[in-house]
Amino acid sequence: MKRMMAAMLAVLCSFILLGRNGVLAAEEPEIAAAAYVLMEAETGTVLLESGADTQLSCGMMAKLMTALLTAEQLESGRWTLETELTANEAVSGIKGAVIWLVPGETMTVGDLLKGLIIGNANDAAVALAVGVSGDTESFVMDMNARAFDLGMHNTRFNSPQGNHEEGQYTTARDLALLCAALSRYDVLTPYFQTWRDFLRGEATELVNENVLARTDDTSIGFKACHTETDGWSIAAGAERQHMKCIAVVLGCQTDDDRFALAKLLLRRGFAGWKVVQPGFSAEFLYPVKVRGGVDQAVLVEPGELQGLVVPKSCSELETVLVLPRYVEAPVRRGQKLGDAAFYQGDTLLFETTVVAAESVRARNFWDALQKITVKMLKL
Repeated sequence: MKRMMAAMLAVLCSFILLGRNGVLAAEEPEIAAAAYVLMEAETGTVLLESGADTQLSCGMMAKLMTALLTAEQLESGRWTLETELTANEAVSGIKGAVIWLVPGETMTVGDLLKGLIIGNANDAAVALAVGVSGDTESFVMDMNARAFDLGMHNTRFNSPQGNHEEGQYTTARDLALLCAALSRYDVLTPYFQTWRDFLRGEATELVNENVLARTDDTSIGFKACHTETDGWSIAAGAERQHMKCIAVVLGCQTDDDRFALAKLLLRRGFAGWKVVQPGFSAEFLYPVKVRGGVDQAVLVEPGELQGLVVPKSCSELETVLVLPRYVEAPVRRGQKLGDAAFYQGDTLLFETTVVAAESVRARNFWDALQKITVKMLKL
C-alpha cells in the first residue's frame, strides 16, 4: 500500500471554456428584505445571499411543498391530471383564499393544481393533501420528511396550506432548494406560468399573485405571497441562456419591493454567471498499468460529472487529475482508481472519481500456459 501511495502522481491540465463576456455582479442590492438568496437551479450553487439561513415564518410558501408532493404522485403514475379526488370534511371551515370546495365535491387533480398554484387556495391544498396521504396530519409528516431529503434542514411545516402558525418556519436557502426541485417537473410549469384562469366553467376566477407569470416570458414560476406580519415575499424562477436561476425574497416592506428585488437578483445572476460542463481531454485520461492481469493496462473514465457555475469572466478552469502508476488485478469495471478536481483559481468547484472503464481479471495458471504455448507455436 505504501508503494502504491508513493506511486501516485498528479497531472495538472487546463480545461478551456468559451465565452469571456460578462462581469461578476456582487454588489449588495439596496432594496430592504428580511432575507434573500439567488441560486442556480441545476447545481444548487448560491450566487448571492443575505440572511439565507435565517429562520422566518413559512407562511403560504408551504403550498410549494404540497405542489411538489402532488407532482411526485403524477410522476409515479399513481395519478394523472384527470384523476378525480373527492373532498372530505377536512375542507370544511377553511379560511383565507379558497375555491369554495364542499365535502363530497369531486374535482380533478389538474383543477386542484390550478386552485393551489394560481388561486393560492387553502382548500385545494387540503384536498390534495388528503388525496396523497389519507389525512392532513400524515401529509404534514410527509412534507417534513421530503424537506429533510431535499436538505431543507431549517424548515418545519405544520399544514399543507401554510397558514400563519407558530412553529412553522423556513429560510430563503431552503425555499430555493424546494423551488429547484419543483423546476424539474414539467407538469407543473403551465400552472406556474398562468396568471389568470377559471374553474367550474367560468364560475370561479383564479388570479396569480405572482405577476411575473404575466410580465416575464422567461419566468418558470413559483410563488408570491404576503401577510401583515411577515411582509411581502416571492420565490421566482427564470430560464435564460440555457440556465435556470431562482430568487427567493422574504419580508419586503412593499409589493413593488419584492418584485423589484427578485428581478434584480435574476438579472444579476444571468449577467454574471454561466453553467459549464467539465470534461477531460483524452490525452490526460491515459490507461493505467495492471499487474498480474490478463491485460497489461486498463482504460479509465471520469465518474459522475455535473455542471459547474462560474463567472462569465472566467475562461479557464484547472483540473487536477490523480492516478496511480499501476493497480493490481483483478480490476472491476467502475472501480475507483483515482480522483479529479476542478478549480477556479484556488477555489475547489467540484471533484469526482476516476474509475476503470472495463474489467481486468487476474492471470491464472492456464492463462500463463496458454501464453507460453502461443509463443512456442510462433517459433
